[in-house]
Amino acid sequence: MQISLPLPRIPRLPRLLRSLLSNKAGLAGLAIVAVIAVTALMADQLAPLDPLRRNLSLKLLPPAWLEGGNPRHLLGTDSQGRDLLSRIIFGARTSLTVGVAAVALSSLIGLSLGLLAGMAGGRVDALIMRVIDAMLAIPTMLFMLVVALVAGTGLVPLVVVIAATNWVGCARIVRADVLSVKEMDYIAAARSIGARPLRLILRHVLPNILSSFVVVSTMNVGTVILAESSLSFLGFGIQPPEISWGQMLSEGRQYLATSWWVATFPGIAITLTVLGVILLGDWLRDHLDPRLD
Repeated sequence: MQISLPLPRIPRLPRLLRSLLSNKAGLAGLAIVAVIAVTALMADQLAPLDPLRRNLSLKLLPPAWLEGGNPRHLLGTDSQGRDLLSRIIFGARTSLTVGVAAVALSSLIGLSLGLLAGMAGGRVDALIMRVIDAMLAIPTMLFMLVVALVAGTGLVPLVVVIAATNWVGCARIVRADVLSVKEMDYIAAARSIGARPLRLILRHVLPNILSSFVVVSTMNVGTVILAESSLSFLGFGIQPPEISWGQMLSEGRQYLATSWWVATFPGIAITLTVLGVILLGDWLRDHLDPRLD
């Protein structure tokens, strides 16, 4: 006897496109994320000047539309005469690289541990949940700073540091979904016909929690970008000559009273990027999370 098992309902592409076009917030989020992604991928072609080139005779130039501005430096220059627009463009590459890489690693950890806790139950579940509870009891920024001191600074250590602290929320959500899904009748039917645990997870459990997992991972990109900016601002993240928006904020904070643009434009870039990810994540949640149907 062949048993037909339900698969998660995923909206068809035309419906998604129609819904996206009718959802101004989701469309705005997609547009922002797309612009930032293209900027990061084509930074070498889009940057008008070398972002590392110093010219102390041009330091702290205001934006081009203000008195004393230079048309060659549209957003002005920093304390070392480097072009702010070029540095912001290259900072987008760093932020997206860290965001995507750290979310991919932390989501993989969270998905694996969440599936293991939900499916195994008993002592395994209790052990994983106690580890999660312990990590939630530690202030996230403090924990990241401690791990950063051990792992060191740089792009790869930064990805590891953020991933090591960002998997907890994903693991809890995946575990909760697994506990709900594994009580369904079609899971019992699959067990009754001899489905092995691995096949049960890959064929019947994972497809039914994938929608919420995608939504959580997408929303985490914004959180990770903020974490990277915070660590770089404090001096534990990206180090010169690499460029980071958080690092630019840190360099510009002493000039807020006299040269506000040095810190303001990187801050706007961070805000817009995180806002775009949140808006896109909200739209994805509405259309991919079956619990909201």
